[in-house]
Amino acid sequence: MRIPSVPESLLATDVVLPESSAPAPWKTRIDAAFWWHRASPEAAAQLPVELRALGTIPVTLVAFVRYRESPVGPYSEVFASPVLLRQWPVPPLHVPFIAVDSLASVHGGRVNWALPKTVASFEWGPSSIAASGDGWDVAATAQASTPKFPVAGGLKVVQLFDEGPRPAWVGLYGRARLGRVTVAASGPTLSSWLLPGRHPALIISDSTMNVGAPR
Repeated sequence: MRIPSVPESLLATDVVLPESSAPAPWKTRIDAAFWWHRASPEAAAQLPVELRALGTIPVTLVAFVRYRESPVGPYSEVFASPVLLRQWPVPPLHVPFIAVDSLASVHGGRVNWALPKTVASFEWGPSSIAASGDGWDVAATAQASTPKFPVAGGLKVVQLFDEGPRPAWVGLYGRARLGRVTVAASGPTLSSWLLPGRHPALIISDSTMNVGAPR
């Protein structure tokens, strides 16, 4: 199955993936920093043509996620959605850039959800996170500005399979704080649509995330 992606998510030809991984759905335990900003003029062009035709909302969503527990073990992840899709009542996101430090997660993401996962290395500090891959890097420093509060909700993700677009629901519940992240990014496309600077953020700690099977 060919999975559309930005150049930063291309999987090197010498990467050897496992033959199998855990099937969907996945129940996980995470720490994460989600942030968002108004989409750049170049952002919508990162979507496959089939999804651009649905219409877009100019909001970019990005996250660093550390999986404490998952069906394929602990791992780290960074992903970005350049724009939201204009569908209601929940505007979905499409993920053309996603990288992890687990080959089992690469396999599971590609097979279960048509997510173009590639391989990266990660560094986690007390308030900073950095990921780097083949010709790209993303770094963020997070600062919380509120006490922790309960959070419950979800996201809808639409990815392209051989048979066409299919949605999956991602549910989240746990504890979070509002804050800001200061971001820097580089890469063939990331530098044009994953904007640097200071952005509002949702900082999540030790929470449950359930990633449903595509429908």
